[in-house]
Parts: sequence; C-alpha cells; structure tokens
Amino acid sequence: MGIHLFNNERTKLYAWISVTFLLLWLIGDVFTDSETILKRTINNIWLVLYLLGNHFLLFEYTLPFIKPTWQRIFITPLLLAAHLLTYSFGLFGWRYLGVELGIYTPLKVHDSMLAGVSYHFPYSIVSAVYFGIIKYTYDYRKLKQTAQQLRIEKQEAELNYLKSQTNPHFLFNTLNNIYSLSRDKSDLAPESILRLSKILRFMLYEASEAYIVVEEELRIINHYIELEKLRYDSSLVINFNYEITDMKQLLPPLLLMPLIENAFKHGASETKSHPFVDINLTVDEKQLMLIVKNSVEEFGDEQVVKENIGLSNLRRQLELLYSNYSLSVKKDGGLFEAALRIDLKSHV
Repeated sequence: MGIHLFNNERTKLYAWISVTFLLLWLIGDVFTDSETILKRTINNIWLVLYLLGNHFLLFEYTLPFIKPTWQRIFITPLLLAAHLLTYSFGLFGWRYLGVELGIYTPLKVHDSMLAGVSYHFPYSIVSAVYFGIIKYTYDYRKLKQTAQQLRIEKQEAELNYLKSQTNPHFLFNTLNNIYSLSRDKSDLAPESILRLSKILRFMLYEASEAYIVVEEELRIINHYIELEKLRYDSSLVINFNYEITDMKQLLPPLLLMPLIENAFKHGASETKSHPFVDINLTVDEKQLMLIVKNSVEEFGDEQVVKENIGLSNLRRQLELLYSNYSLSVKKDGGLFEAALRIDLKSHV
C-alpha cells in the first residue's frame, strides 16, 4: 500500500534526502568548476525537484504496488517502463523546460536529444540509488523501533496484568487476617483495620507508580508484619533486619512482598510448633539481597517446592524488569528459605 502524498513524515524524509543529495552533488561541482558554481546550483535544484517527484512515486507507490499476483503481473512492466522514460527522456524534457523558462542554464551543448538523454540518465540512476539506500535504511530503523515499542508495550501490559493478580492476592490474604481476628472477637480487630487502611492507601496511591523509594517499601513491609503479629501469640518469632545505604533507592512497588507474604501464609500459619519468620534485607551499591527463612511442617522426605501464584508472578516480574537477578527457593526439613538477589542497575 502506498503512502499518502501529503504525509508530513514522508514529505520531510524525502525533502531531507533531496537536500543531502543536492549538497553532495554541489561539493563535487565545486572541485569540477568553481566559477560556474552558482549556475550549477540552480541547475541542480531544478533537476532534483523533478527527480524528487519521480522517486516519491517510485518508492512510495510503484514498488509497493508490485506483488506476484496475476492481476498486477501485466501492469508492472508498464509501470517500470514509464519510470524508465521519466528518468531518461522525462528528465531531459524537464531540463529543456527549465531552459525555456530561463531557470536552467545550458552549460553543455548536446549534439542531439539522444546525446542529452544519455548524458543526464546516469544522474537519474545515481540519485535513485541514493534515495533508495537512505529511504530503506530509514524505514528499516523505523520498523525496528516500532517492533521494539510493541515489545515494550507488550511487556508493560503483561507486567500490569501480573500486578493486577498479585495485588488483589495480597489484599485478600490481608483481609483473611482481619477476618480471623473479627471471628474471634479480638480486641485487636480495630488496630488490624487501621493497619489495613494504611496498606490500602499505599496500594491506591503508591503501588500504581512504576517506582517507589525503598523507604516506602520498608514502611509497607512493616505494616504487613505488624498486622500479621496481631494474629499470633508470642509463640511466633519474627525477625526483620535490614541494612540499606540509600533509602531513596528506587524499587518497583510491592516487589519484595510476595516472599514475605509467602513466609507467613504458607509457613508460619501452617507450623504447629515453634513457628518463626526471619527476614534479612540489604541494599548496597544498587545490589539488593533479600533472604527470607520460615518454619514449615515436615512431610516425610518430600523436599520438592511447589511455587504458588505469588512466587510464580514474582519470577515473571523479575524476568520482565531486570536482566541480572536470581531467585532461589529451597526446603530442608522444617526450614523453607527464599533468596532474592537483584542488580538494580540492570533494569531493562
């Protein structure tokens, strides 16, 4: 399909190619005959204007029109022959028109029309090759940029979809905590609702951003831990240690929460004796390390870790967000450990 004649982007492209071709031609003329450079400049501008229209028709309409279909197989040779005529006899006729109008100065006298056509025809061929190379190089780069943009948009759509799964999942588990307290008519229910309101505020206003500072991530982690503490008595041992050199370091919101949430939901809450959750976070020189350990119930010799939706989504988010990271989970007896390492400089 051809490009519309008045498409601004294509018009600017062909105008730019015409100007650069004209400048290159004039540079050659300066070394050939500098005394007639002004006349040659006007002559070349006149010829380039004609060739510009021909090139536009050739590259934007004729060549895209050529396809191996029986309806066009008979028209194609006629179109190419017509272009051949416009690039040869047509260009010489355009020169003659310029001479008649007093625009074109005939610096060279030709013995015949065929001699004139033969003299100017290479000018057409060289300009067509130049236009073609620049035009197709430009289109190739635009195509790559478009493909890259589509890839980015697809990744962003997938990332938003993963977040849309993770956030309600996180909220649902938090509501379950409050439900447990309310069912037991615990005096801690009001405080749990207050904690939930802070989490909801974070999810409504901060979690929609692409990045938040690690200080905000720490705040929501602390709110979640305090909310979890309300569900358990003193039998649950929770340790949360962090060492962060720059509290303004940027992170995607709630990126760390799946590992911490997993430690409570699938670890401490299902452990009958001596439940514990141990969280260690360090961020130094854009190197993040999060190690979460928690108690689990032992079931024979089964050590296979089955990843839930939270861990699966986290793994895919990391794949979309960073080029240098590692996430490992392992179960050893009554201990479950998740280790996350991210080079924050490797954001894609």
